[in-house]
Amino acid sequence: MEKQGKIFILSGPSGCGKGTVLKSAMREHPDMFLSVSATTRGPRQGEIDGVHYHFIDDDAFLKMIDRDQLLEHAGYAGNFYGTPRIPVDEALDQGRDVMLEIDVQGAQQVYAKRPDAVRIFLAPPSWSELERRLVNRGTDSADKIRQRLTRARDEMALAVDYDYFIINDDVERAAAELNDIFRVEHFKPAERMHLVKD
Repeated sequence: MEKQGKIFILSGPSGCGKGTVLKSAMREHPDMFLSVSATTRGPRQGEIDGVHYHFIDDDAFLKMIDRDQLLEHAGYAGNFYGTPRIPVDEALDQGRDVMLEIDVQGAQQVYAKRPDAVRIFLAPPSWSELERRLVNRGTDSADKIRQRLTRARDEMALAVDYDYFIINDDVERAAAELNDIFRVEHFKPAERMHLVKD
């Protein structure tokens, strides 16, 4: 029996450091497939199409929904975000683990379709630290930061539904905890029984 890949979902409030922690953790997992979300928002400075996001227009996004080409999708701040399904399925079929960096709403959609997905919630060490990080990013207005903080409280309330909870008070420690989760998930009996020889 060939190894089937596993879906890992990383969620957390905007500004909690998901991208930074994930980048650090992925150095130990070069074969893991990092799903690239599609979005209708414009690129931020330094973002590259196909690397950070697939930047598409509203019409193309709506066609992907109609054709069932998205594993999950949501609207946020006037833009659409979604996870293209086909690359995820191809990676899983190749035995590769897949990482989805998506919001809580998207995670709920994926989990409804793929209940074997492993859900990991990344949290800031404090609300004041989250606000400081959002302000220091310099990408949002004061009103937008208030909206993000309100949404963060809603997201944190749903963290109890996740399988794992990591507090990002230190990037390397949070990345190490994420790597521990990747390893532990592959030691469960359902993941290992096929290794026993006849």
